[in-house]
Amino acid sequence: MEKIISIVDYLTKSDVFKGLAEDQYDRIINLGVNKQLPPHHFLFHQSDPASQCYMVTQGQLKLTKLNENGKTVTIRYVGSGELTAAVAVIKNGVYPVTAESVQETKVVGWSQPTMMELMRRFPEIAINLLGVILSRIEDIQQRYLEICTEQVDQRIARSLLRLMRWKGNKNEKGVLIDIPLSRQSLADYSGTTLYTVSRTLSAWEKKGWVETGRERIIVTDPHALVAFAE
Repeated sequence: MEKIISIVDYLTKSDVFKGLAEDQYDRIINLGVNKQLPPHHFLFHQSDPASQCYMVTQGQLKLTKLNENGKTVTIRYVGSGELTAAVAVIKNGVYPVTAESVQETKVVGWSQPTMMELMRRFPEIAINLLGVILSRIEDIQQRYLEICTEQVDQRIARSLLRLMRWKGNKNEKGVLIDIPLSRQSLADYSGTTLYTVSRTLSAWEKKGWVETGRERIIVTDPHALVAFAE
């Protein structure tokens, strides 16, 4: 029973499933399939048939895309209560990205027929999903604009701030980005190289803006980073 209550809690906070009645959440849970992933395990791969969409209930997923030159680019991270691959599943298409667990991660999956049934039965889901899609399009447009118009160190700053707002926890030193985050991962997410990220973070550490460790970054002076990014 504790497991069901926990999943209901995530559903009520989810941008896609919010606003439904309690008995409706029970039906959604009963139609889903639970999966548990160890760290760095692939949930699905780019170009595979999109058979299920997933909501994270614990941990995080990293979504990456392989471009035409064979370089892997990190598109976004998905955390608790967030849905991924819904559009690909509804279209009966292929996964446009690869999803990998950042740490131990639990998800609930729904098939294409199940999602179509849920949207017909509960129109709020379709309306909520449209809002999520539009929000993600705006996010992609903003990141594209950053790549086209901003210096690379500004992009790194904006990437850190984006991750900090999404998964930041305050501690005595500043704001810890509470996911395993290597310099290579930050480089992939910012659309730059490991060398550039390492050089930039080292310079910011000397200024007292950040503190870094093994797969760990603390923003020690968020105001300075915001001023620099803008």
